[in-house]
Amino acid sequence: MLKKFRPTTAGQRHLVLTKQEALSCVKPEKSLIEKKKRTNGRNHHGHITCRHKGGGHKRFYRIVDFKRDKENIPAKVASIEYDPNRTAAIALLNYFDGEKRYILAPQGLKIGAVIATNDQGRFDVGFCMRLKHMPLGSVVHNIELYPGRGGQLVRSAGLSAQLMAKADNGYVNLKMPSGEVRLIHENCRATFGAVSNPERNLRVEGKAGRSRWRGIRPTVRGTAMNPVDHPHGGGEGKHNGYLPQTPWAKDTKGRRTRSKKKSSKMIVKDRRK
Repeated sequence: MLKKFRPTTAGQRHLVLTKQEALSCVKPEKSLIEKKKRTNGRNHHGHITCRHKGGGHKRFYRIVDFKRDKENIPAKVASIEYDPNRTAAIALLNYFDGEKRYILAPQGLKIGAVIATNDQGRFDVGFCMRLKHMPLGSVVHNIELYPGRGGQLVRSAGLSAQLMAKADNGYVNLKMPSGEVRLIHENCRATFGAVSNPERNLRVEGKAGRSRWRGIRPTVRGTAMNPVDHPHGGGEGKHNGYLPQTPWAKDTKGRRTRSKKKSSKMIVKDRRK
């Protein structure tokens, strides 16, 4: 659900937030958090390599289990919590052997539910298993690219992929959120369900200060700069920059950036076609 505000202040006039009623009002598990040092977009030389970063509220990093490699031991969902480091919510699992772990919370996962990682388990939301044991048409997230390495694909809020087909060569066809169909090894693990917080893209910050709280610094248009600062800069009156370029004069907005050296043998159907 979306939460709109009565504009008692100017910053609330256009503010739209997501109402996550399923979140638990608890502090994060102390054994699963660690310090998070900010780089503010700078490399080891101190040079800015990623612009528009800096400041923001202090955060702790939550250690999330993307591998889901604790097999055949059921776990109870203790809480569903907010994570400032990602767009989706996270769920705290209490395993029956006493261990605690965080996982990405899928849509529909309830506090008190019992889930597990096994290849003969139920095909319910939150259960994790290898792709070769999943039925066709399954909606999944947190997908491994290489067996045992941990989930790398489909981890953002609201995303999901679908199992389309199983081949005889040890691979399965997965339809990605972009529309691309690609081959993934059948021994890779994935989790049933779509990632939580699907209305995340409808959020409107409402004021510049909320972006600063998130560590996002202001972005200045190239056309508002001088010629020395940007390829779009200078000129008499307003103009649109003519040829779209980055501040380092590289063509942008439509130029293909994928390296030609990369193989496309795993891509069955391109997302653009």
